[in-house]
Amino acid sequence: MGFFNRLKQGLKKTGSLLKTDIRDLFKSEGRLVDDDFLEEARGILFRTDMGYDSTEALVEEIATKLRGRVVQLEEIVEVLKAKLKDLMAQPVTPIEYASLGPTIVMVCGVNGAGKTTSIAKLASQFKSEGKTVLLGAGDTFRAAAVEQLTIWAERLGCGIVTAPQGTHPATVGYQTVERAVAESVDVAIVDTAGRLQTQSDLMAELTKIRGAIQKPLDGAPHEVLLVLDATTGQNGVSQASKFAEAAGCTGIVLAKLDGTAKGGVVVSIRQQMGLPVKYVGLGEGHEDLAPFEPDEFVEALFADVLGATAAATDA
Repeated sequence: MGFFNRLKQGLKKTGSLLKTDIRDLFKSEGRLVDDDFLEEARGILFRTDMGYDSTEALVEEIATKLRGRVVQLEEIVEVLKAKLKDLMAQPVTPIEYASLGPTIVMVCGVNGAGKTTSIAKLASQFKSEGKTVLLGAGDTFRAAAVEQLTIWAERLGCGIVTAPQGTHPATVGYQTVERAVAESVDVAIVDTAGRLQTQSDLMAELTKIRGAIQKPLDGAPHEVLLVLDATTGQNGVSQASKFAEAAGCTGIVLAKLDGTAKGGVVVSIRQQMGLPVKYVGLGEGHEDLAPFEPDEFVEALFADVLGATAAATDA
């Protein structure tokens, strides 16, 4: 299944919400774009968790281009899609590989966001590109986390650096990079323990881990990816802000996109943070991670809307 179809399937819950609400918005042939229409459209967009700024930008675009006209659904959808693509625009390359030596990727996130599984998916992606991969089990406070990552390393054919429980995670980060350099590994992925964005001491620890990673290799880490659980909706924006400040995040891995009706949070994160969404998780398997493509995201989000509304009108 290609990325578009997988993304369309992953956005099924969010798309279903749009279909239902837009069906109510266009019960008859044509609709006058007036204040009532704009307010209803605003409510629909809010329910996908696009956030205030993104929603207002979309409503303003509708008002600017279509206010006072009787429009068909197709016209509204095209205006929304064009504006969303503009809001979501970002660099195409998901990972900036180091020009010399190993590429170091540091991964962080809150507890339960899907971080360990996302690391396994990233490793699988890199392996599929023919790259050698080394994992660093930096969640040294949970034995289960190290065990889980070790199982993934064995399954995917990756090396792994571990340390006794309670070892400072910065030590694991340092040792992982040191080994990656010594063994000429293509990509090293350093895990970190899950933490809440409100835990200031643990957030400060991320800064220390990043500093330790830099010591064996100038320029490392080359990417700092924040794993966000798409089902958290707007709370994900708060997480992104705090983690970006502490760890210097360069991008987002949005996990569990297939399990939420809040897929619009991607738009909100992109708008408010300016961080690119680099990958999206679309299932449970290690192959269910895809580089994020904004234009295809927008097309997938609205893929079923026209058909659904046409069916409702015919009925």
